[in-house]
Amino acid sequence: MAILPKKCGIVGCGQVGSSIAFTLLQHGIFSELVLMDKNRKKADGETHDLNHGIAYAYPCRIISGGYAELSDCGIIILTAGANQKEGESRMDLVSRNAKIMREIVPQITAVNSECILLVVTNPVDIMTAIVQRVSGFPPKRVIGSGTVLDTARLKYLLGQHLCVATKNIHGFVIGEHGDSELAVWSSANVSGIDLEGFCKNCEKNCSVEALHDLFDEVKNSANRIIAAKGATYYGIALAVLRICQAMVQDENAVLTVSALAGGQYGISGTYLGLPCIIGSTGVKRILEIPLNEAEKLQLKSSAELLREVLQSTIDG
Repeated sequence: MAILPKKCGIVGCGQVGSSIAFTLLQHGIFSELVLMDKNRKKADGETHDLNHGIAYAYPCRIISGGYAELSDCGIIILTAGANQKEGESRMDLVSRNAKIMREIVPQITAVNSECILLVVTNPVDIMTAIVQRVSGFPPKRVIGSGTVLDTARLKYLLGQHLCVATKNIHGFVIGEHGDSELAVWSSANVSGIDLEGFCKNCEKNCSVEALHDLFDEVKNSANRIIAAKGATYYGIALAVLRICQAMVQDENAVLTVSALAGGQYGISGTYLGLPCIIGSTGVKRILEIPLNEAEKLQLKSSAELLREVLQSTIDG
């Protein structure tokens, strides 16, 4: 079993990066955090604020720094970039954030060629693909947050609707972290009971088709939150925590991170959210879970959209 250094770097100290730092501190999986931002004063301020709460949290050394301080990090989380604004899609951020990744990544790899790069910057599938190409790292060590948050949102909404604890809802959202993503309804279940069977006996006497309407709420969650408070950051911070836990503890957990497809479902060379076994080396294996024909077509369509956007970004 590979052992990851319990030191994590976070590049980008905006609302997402600082929320991730706060969440990681609360759960004690790292002994050291390095906060880095182009605005060094901002990184310093976040560092002081977090350090002042350590007496009530887990022991952790938190520093602000530059690229040199990232040299011995086991995981480096990339959150730097422009935020999605109200009325924007994640894809509207492509050119702006691609430029930022191309500037940051070579400076990281110059000091650390052994870490795992965890990309959170949107549009996350495209940014992860760019980071992998620029870094030259093996794909298993360059992963995106993918549809881990989308899957959590679906589980939450289904749990609320079915009056069942979220942890007992089993299902995935896969594909693009964006408008073309899809819920895998064909294998979704409540503690082993397929949705159709569960719905027939639930308190609301609903149908599986009625549940499908919930997925529109999943896809529109970010826009609704952005319209209400300007940005989303708590949910993604907890999703990143879950991914980091799986890697640091070598859990072999199944999470829908953004990974480079290698022939699964007839898709190759595209980063998108897929169920993956996650451990201390990053993506250990991509799982090809059963999909019905409609879901296969949706996933291929999502992959094709991402492939086209990535190609136009490279050509541009």
